[in-house]
Amino acid sequence: MYKSRLLAVLALVAVIVGGIVALNIYSNNNPKPDVVSKATMDRYQENEIREYQGANLDPAIGPRDNSIKGIQYVEIDSYRLKITGLVEEQIKLAYEEVLSLDSYERKITLYCVEGWDATVLWKGVLLKDIMDLAGIKPGANTVIFHSVDGYTTSLPLETILSKELILAYDANGLPLPAQLGYPFMVVAEDKLGYKWARWVNEIEVSDDPSYLGYWEQRGYNNDATVLP
Repeated sequence: MYKSRLLAVLALVAVIVGGIVALNIYSNNNPKPDVVSKATMDRYQENEIREYQGANLDPAIGPRDNSIKGIQYVEIDSYRLKITGLVEEQIKLAYEEVLSLDSYERKITLYCVEGWDATVLWKGVLLKDIMDLAGIKPGANTVIFHSVDGYTTSLPLETILSKELILAYDANGLPLPAQLGYPFMVVAEDKLGYKWARWVNEIEVSDDPSYLGYWEQRGYNNDATVLP
């Protein structure tokens, strides 16, 4: 009996000491929890695709909302996507009219300036196809994206055409949630996250390559190319 009690006490001491050592290691080497990886499993939506062609996919919704005015909730029945600027005819498209265009699906990684990234399977339409409906005028070299919360950013027209960039309406097999930019989000491949405009409600074709969007006016690099 005495021996059994002694072994039990020694085991308890070992657990306590081990816990203290682990806590010290965590405190010294990892002063802050890894919010991105810690919350990863919790951020997957029900029925969200987690793997594509043998590669793992990250949750489409990021670790936190970093929009300028909070998550926007768009009333889709009254929503219209405007194509303006240097076009032959300014047009407005309902949500379903955009979805009726040819669709494209691609696995692309978004890199946020906050230090996290997410590889997601995006589905959408070519930005070129949308702009072609309005007719791009000669002299155009820049495309400015406007969002329902007043956010703006821009991309060179040549980048959009050469990379065949898409305007996404699905992520990991599900319609974009409000947190991600429903109804439409620019998938600005190889560009940092602030070029990935969410809740897009206007695409403006421009001849102003020096245009600065919301964060670019605040010192962010207007090129925003992801460095290798």
